[in-house]
Amino acid sequence: MSSPTYERLGLTQNQVLSMYETMLLARKIDERMWLLNRAGKIPFVVSCQGQEGAQVGAAMALETEKDYILPYYRDLGLVLHFGMTPVDLMMQGFAKGPDPNSGGRQMPGHFGQKENRIVSGSSPVTTQLPHAAGFGLAAKMEKKDFVTMVSFGEGSASQGDFHEGANFAGIHNLPVIFFCENNKYAISVPMDKQSGSEYVSDRAAGYGMPGVTVDGNDPLAVYEAVKEAVDRARNGKGPTLIETLTYRLTPHSSDDDDSFYRSKEEVEQAKKEDAVHTFSSYLKENGVLTDTAEQEMLERIKHKVDEATERAEDAPYGTPESLFDYVYAGQDGERTWQ
Repeated sequence: MSSPTYERLGLTQNQVLSMYETMLLARKIDERMWLLNRAGKIPFVVSCQGQEGAQVGAAMALETEKDYILPYYRDLGLVLHFGMTPVDLMMQGFAKGPDPNSGGRQMPGHFGQKENRIVSGSSPVTTQLPHAAGFGLAAKMEKKDFVTMVSFGEGSASQGDFHEGANFAGIHNLPVIFFCENNKYAISVPMDKQSGSEYVSDRAAGYGMPGVTVDGNDPLAVYEAVKEAVDRARNGKGPTLIETLTYRLTPHSSDDDDSFYRSKEEVEQAKKEDAVHTFSSYLKENGVLTDTAEQEMLERIKHKVDEATERAEDAPYGTPESLFDYVYAGQDGERTWQ
């Protein structure tokens, strides 16, 4: 009898259980944020549901103590693995002063936390790709052993920044991983209306790098692809473009009506392939997870989400005096976000 896939990849039972728990935590935080939004308590949600397997599978292949990530706005699973907490994320959702991302100044999904090597993103999509190439150039020039992974949706692959970032990394052979979470729709435009090629990864050859497309509902397949790309980057072999085929199970955001561009039947079919459920089944089939252990995991997660919600709801907003912090030089000019 052949060994399970996770063992072949060098992962332990504890590691794959941790992978699943982080996926579940991201899902439950996201679900709570939707409830809070509908209750009028937080203004906006941009969801990770359906993409957690790809995010956490990729994150597990990186080294959180030295590598850098430049996430995009759906990446709850990725930033949780890199050290952001449910409290941090809820503070951002409620736009409270203790929010480590921006002190409550920026919309949810604009992640940034220097201490955990999570590089701040901006509202215009795709700008993080040239930034990631810059991090890769710094690593090469300073001879530092870190890999940079930048994530983005397939809609970003239609932007000029995608070409500029990937082209620069290819020319200079930089240790950067371009990680596309292809959830089929960008905001409302299907992939076949965005690109003449079937896959985003088909473009990699034009930048002189390998291109790989994997099943984003299989966290282990994503882990394997990203681990290979990480090893290439660390060994001086340059960048890789990885495309994960996922599906966004929710509307684009809490302000979107997805019924205008896709059917309920399509979404229901996608739910059957949701990694949160399929990976649970995989772990149980291989004797790694039991129903009892899963229920205990869910109870731990519920406690974390409840506590984070309560703390964020009770936290103060930023003071009016903080309005000009980080805008003008002055007495507080040396302060930086954690």
